[in-house]
Amino acid sequence: MLPTLAAILFYLIAATLLVRDVARGTDSNGWKIPATLALLDHAWLHVEAWHRTGVPDMHFFAALSLVALVMAAVTTLLGMRKRLDAIGVVVFPLAALFAACYSLYGHAPQPEMTWQVQLHAWLALFAYATLAVAALLAIVLWLQERAMRNREFHGWMRALPPLTELESALFRTLTVGFLLLSAAILAGALFVGNLFQQHLVHKTVLSLVSWVIFGVLLFGRWRWGWRGARAVRWTLVAMATLLLAFFGSQFVLELVLRRA
Repeated sequence: MLPTLAAILFYLIAATLLVRDVARGTDSNGWKIPATLALLDHAWLHVEAWHRTGVPDMHFFAALSLVALVMAAVTTLLGMRKRLDAIGVVVFPLAALFAACYSLYGHAPQPEMTWQVQLHAWLALFAYATLAVAALLAIVLWLQERAMRNREFHGWMRALPPLTELESALFRTLTVGFLLLSAAILAGALFVGNLFQQHLVHKTVLSLVSWVIFGVLLFGRWRWGWRGARAVRWTLVAMATLLLAFFGSQFVLELVLRRA
């Protein structure tokens, strides 16, 4: 329980410091130490459970916590180099919440998984987390463009990079997430023999739909220079589809139908 409380505390401290920076329009480094400590404590929750049971937790709340952990790590890494740390105002409290949910729910019994299936699962979790950060960047990009279009120069805008840099960061993050998702889908096709059985067909189909949308967006960016509102819409639609694919189906299977 101590690592959980420590992770929550450090996440909230980091978020509070970021809120202060955004409100002042500054870009200080005070949040980085508590964010790093929160990541270490959060990761220890999962390492300890894995060591205890011999199998990584992959149930609904464990997956939420792992995705939030990777999102917080990606946010911290982005904030090390550019003025992109503002998304931590959303990411760090979410990570604290999902770490708490995982700790309270406990370790559910997990079936034995081959390394191939584990590879598919880990690639998928990293893809979801990276693309979720991209979705947050898209929302920030939309807010920034909207404020500039309406000539509303708020103080929080000074804590953000210029539009061109933010847009470049969005598409770089999308590219990494798309490659991870492609690898996850390929690993699933190669190693998971029941992808189109009844309990997985919705997850598989929706994941493929999301992959196609992300792919079209990246191709449109490369071929026709898509940007702005169009990029934001496509990113959010694809991310919503992907979240529904995994967490929507996982919620129904585990918490409604009580199936592993």
